[in-house]
Amino acid sequence: MTHPFLDLAPLTAGRFAAIEDRVARLLGTGQDVLITQGEALLPLEGAIRGCAGPDTVALNIVTGPYGQTFGDWLRDCGATVHDLSVPFHTAVSAEQVREAFAEHPGIDFVSLVHAEAATGNTNPVAEIGEVVREHGALFYLDAVASVGAEPVLPDAWGVDLCVIGAQKAMGGPAGVSAVSVSERAWKRMAANPGAPRRSYLSLLDWKERWIDGGRKTLLHAPAQLEMLALEACVERIEAEGLETVMARHASAAAATRAGALALGGLEPYVHEAREAAPVATTLRVPSDLNASELVARALESDPALPLAAGGGVLAGEMIRVNHYGPDAKPGAVQGCLAALGSALAQKGRKTDPEAARRAAEDAWRRPEPSLPKA
Repeated sequence: MTHPFLDLAPLTAGRFAAIEDRVARLLGTGQDVLITQGEALLPLEGAIRGCAGPDTVALNIVTGPYGQTFGDWLRDCGATVHDLSVPFHTAVSAEQVREAFAEHPGIDFVSLVHAEAATGNTNPVAEIGEVVREHGALFYLDAVASVGAEPVLPDAWGVDLCVIGAQKAMGGPAGVSAVSVSERAWKRMAANPGAPRRSYLSLLDWKERWIDGGRKTLLHAPAQLEMLALEACVERIEAEGLETVMARHASAAAATRAGALALGGLEPYVHEAREAAPVATTLRVPSDLNASELVARALESDPALPLAAGGGVLAGEMIRVNHYGPDAKPGAVQGCLAALGSALAQKGRKTDPEAARRAAEDAWRRPEPSLPKA
C-alpha cells in the first residue's frame, strides 16, 4: 500500500539547512541555529553539559519545575550552583538577579526558563539579559513554551543558548527542537574538557561536522517526518504572521483569565496578569476540591479540550488551560470555561457561565494594548 508518510525520498542536507535558516529567521537571530533530532530536553541538557564543568559558577533561576531540573544537571557537571527561587505564582525580577550577582560575584553562567507552561508564569528576559550582560556571564534560556506565544529575541537580549520546541505555541511536532548558539557559547564548549563528544548530547559534534563543514553532510539520518512537520509548522506561522500568532495567544490568555474570574469558584494561579504566560493559563481550585478530579469531570463532555491538572505536587490544586497552538482560539477558551463551570456546578459550587462567556468574549475583543513584556 502507499501512504503519504511512507517511502519518502531522503531528506537532503540542503533542505535540512533551509529549515534551520527559517527557524533562525523566526528567532531573528544571526547566531548558529541547530535543529536537534529529539524533544527539547535533548538540546536543553546538551547545552548545559557542553558549557558547565567544575569551574562553572552558575546562577540557576527557579520559577517552576524545569528550573529545578537545570540545577540538577549543573550540579551533576560539578558546577557550583546558586539557586534563585521564587514562588511559582510569580516571576523573577531583574533586581533579584542583580542582587544575586552582588552576593556571588563569581557567577559566569545563568540559566532561566522564559515561560513555565507548568505553572503559568513568564519572566522578563529582556531586563534580566541586561543584568547578565553587565556581568559578562553566559546566558542560557529555555524558550520552549514561549516561542510563538510571545517575543523570543536571543540576539537583542544577549542570550547565548536559546532552546525552542515546536510542540506548544508553534503548533508543531514534539520530536524535533532547536538551539541558537553564540560564538561565546561555542568557545566555552570547546574549552570544556567535560563537554560531550561522540554523543547524542554533543552540540560540538554538530558544530564541527555540520556547521564548520558548510552544512553539506548530515551526521546521521534525520527524523524525516518530524523535520517535514517542523517545516510545515514554520510555513504556517510565516503565512499567518508571527505577530498575529502571538496576538492570538495574548488574547487567549486574557480571555481565559477574565472568564475564569467571572465564572466564580476559580482564581488565577499567577497573581499578576503581567506575570502570566500567554501560552497557558493556570487556575487554582478551592482548597476543598481536587483539581485532577475537577478536570476529569470537565473532560467528560469533551475529551479534546486543552485542560489538564497541574503536575506532581500541583495536581490537587492547579488546573492548566493549555490554549496554545491550534487551541489559541475563542472556541477552545469558551469550551474550557463552559466545561469547568459545569464541573464546578456538579460539585455544588455557584458559578455564572454566562458571565464567564461574556467576559471572555469582551477580553478577546479588547486584548492588551501590547504583547506581554518579554
